Amino acid sequence: MALLEKLGLSALHRIDPEAAHGLAIRALRAGLAPAPGPQTSPRLHTTLAGLDLPNPVGLAAGFDKNATAVAPLSRAGFGFIEVGAATPLPQPGNPRPRLFRLTEDRAAINRFGFNNDGMEAICARLSQRGSGVPVGLNLGANKTSPDRAADFARVMTAARNHVDFATVNVSSPNTEKLRDLQGKAALSALLEGVMEVRGATPVFLKIAPDLSPAEIEDVAEVAQNSGVAAIIATNTTLDRTGLASAHAGEAGGLS
Repeated sequence: MALLEKLGLSALHRIDPEAAHGLAIRALRAGLAPAPGPQTSPRLHTTLAGLDLPNPVGLAAGFDKNATAVAPLSRAGFGFIEVGAATPLPQPGNPRPRLFRLTEDRAAINRFGFNNDGMEAICARLSQRGSGVPVGLNLGANKTSPDRAADFARVMTAARNHVDFATVNVSSPNTEKLRDLQGKAALSALLEGVMEVRGATPVFLKIAPDLSPAEIEDVAEVAQNSGVAAIIATNTTLDRTGLASAHAGEAGGLS
C-alpha cells in the first residue's frame, strides 16, 4: 500500500495542481477512495457548539467547494466536513493558474477567489445529503457585490435548513478588500445580519493569521458580543518568511 500510495502521489504531482484537485473529487464520487467510515472512540468523541463530532479532525472548506462529494467524504474518516465557500451568485474566481505547489516548503499557495456554483446549486445538493458526520458551509461574498455584508446573510438564509453549522469567511486574501470586513464596526454589522437569519444554526467566524494583536482583541470582542459559537483560526497567510520554492512570490494565500 505504501508503494502504491507513493506512486499515486508521484503521478498526481506531475499534473497541474488544480487538475489534480479535480481528479481527486471525481475519484471520490466514483467510489475509488478509502471509505472506513467515521473514526471514533470515547477519547476522540468531541462536542462543539452542540454538535456531536466522532473525532476532532475535520476537512476545511476549499476542497469540496460545490458540495459534490459530501457523501464519500462523510465516509472517509473525518469528524466533520465544511464545504464551500458559497456566494449568492455563481462566479468563476480568479484566472488560472491560481494554485501552486511549493514542494520544497511542503506548502501551497492559492488565489482561487471563491470560484463556486452559487448558493442555490450548492444548497440544493446539501438538501439531498443523507445522514453522516456534521456538515457545514463556508459563507462568502461575490467579488462584484455592492453589499458584501448582505451577501453573507443571503447565503446564511439559503443554507440554514441544510447544514449543521455555517462559517463566516471574511479572511480570504483572494477577494480584494474582503479582509476589510474584519474591522470592528464592519464585522459587528455583518455578524448582526447573519445572526438574525441563522435560525438555530451555529455560526463560526474564520479569521486571518495576519491580524495585529489589537485587531485580534477587536475581533474577539465582536465575536463574543455577537454570539458566535467559535472562531476558526486561521485562514491562509500572506507571510512568506523562510520559503525556498520558486513559487514563493506568487500572489495568494499560503498554507
